[in-house]
Amino acid sequence: MPRRHLRVPAQDATALRTALAALRTAPGVPGDFPPEVLAAAGRAAASPRMPEEDATGLALFTVDPPGSRDLDQAMHLARTAGGFRVHYAIADVAAFVVPGGVLDEEAHRRVMTLYFPDGRVPLHPPVLGEGAASLLPGEVRPALLWRFDLDQDGDLLAADVRRARVRSRARLDYATVQRTVDDGTAEEPVVLLRDVGVRRAALEEARGGISLNVPEQEITRSGDGYVLGYRAPLPADAWNAQVSLLTGMAAADLMLRSGTGILRTLPSAPDGSVARLRRVAHTLGVDWPEGTPYSAVVRALDPHRTRDAAFAQECTTLLRGAGYTVFRDGHVPEHAVHAAVAAPYAHCTAPLRRLVDRYAGELCVAAAAGGPPPDWVLGALDALPPEMAGGSRRAAQAERASLDLVEAALLEDRVGEVFDAVVIDVKDTRPTAGTVHLDAPAVVAPVESAPGAPPLPLGDRLRVRLTEADPARPGVLFAPA
Repeated sequence: MPRRHLRVPAQDATALRTALAALRTAPGVPGDFPPEVLAAAGRAAASPRMPEEDATGLALFTVDPPGSRDLDQAMHLARTAGGFRVHYAIADVAAFVVPGGVLDEEAHRRVMTLYFPDGRVPLHPPVLGEGAASLLPGEVRPALLWRFDLDQDGDLLAADVRRARVRSRARLDYATVQRTVDDGTAEEPVVLLRDVGVRRAALEEARGGISLNVPEQEITRSGDGYVLGYRAPLPADAWNAQVSLLTGMAAADLMLRSGTGILRTLPSAPDGSVARLRRVAHTLGVDWPEGTPYSAVVRALDPHRTRDAAFAQECTTLLRGAGYTVFRDGHVPEHAVHAAVAAPYAHCTAPLRRLVDRYAGELCVAAAAGGPPPDWVLGALDALPPEMAGGSRRAAQAERASLDLVEAALLEDRVGEVFDAVVIDVKDTRPTAGTVHLDAPAVVAPVESAPGAPPLPLGDRLRVRLTEADPARPGVLFAPA
């Protein structure tokens, strides 16, 4: 997951947008789609492989940020005598992409969609990712249709997935879902998203899992400068995420039982990382009673409080080290658990934006049908972990470059000013250098003392002076005041 989310409102920060646009042409960032790829995408969009099963009678709906067109998932929820039934449709990218063709090769070159504060570099040509393959409302689409039966507590009783034609009825955003549920005007399937999401979150807590609702950094124009703050996620964000987590866990279980698959895995955080977070929590004023597990502290955070939001950002450091683990022929991996999920888990719900999900979906459909996976999937499995690792590094570099630019633009007129901050990281090899989190604005940036100065006080408050802020470089640097 990204360390920090970042968003630039469309109507603001015009000068900043010009500089951000240049980042999308930087070395290593995929450029425009080649003509032959665009031509193949056009042909695929006109004649996808449509499944025989017709599920267009399901009144599916999507939940995404406003204006999104790359809609990977659509859902329908209903009550049953024993609990709930959830249908979850995932865009069927394989219905458009021929294995080994130019579209497939281009997807392997890009690996994942890259997100910038004001735009993105997509995995697939827009005619597919935002058009023919996207689960847009009113359009018949090929999909991988999951069906989950849950008990009254939200626990999974049965899961199945197969190909089907679907048609979404409505495109909702998080704010609309939240508002209509809160004011009592939401239709029953949307209300049930809340009911299922809350129950699934309780099960997550019981098994020791962690969902980080990381606030989004938002840059707005203010006079001649910029203002950077946090936008706290809504409960509806978490409800929606729980359905995706349910699908990823069911996919992992299905692949493990079949003996062949690819999991998203994460080792447990080392004790030293948790100890560092405890010191940061103490300094920020985040309550962490002795003996309370880290997961309980995270669940108690209020993203509307600046200090809690800052701590949530730092908690993402415990999610480093995630990767992909391939297994086949019944040789189940020894370490098959994702530590944050506290269960086996797979990426399978975002094939329009992430390469591996197309392969995981194919493995699940084959396993559910009791048949062998397609040869093209088996042939690509071993290369997927390094491919995804490379794509993740590229995404992290894009995010880091964006943050450097935004923070430099925000602070370029404030060089020499002193800010209140917390030291959240100190380099092992150079204890006079590290990272600080400013109280305001919402900036995390490097700090460096003069040679011969005492080590930085990890976890302590520190007054720091801004010594560099240059959007042309870009980047910022602080020194102890």
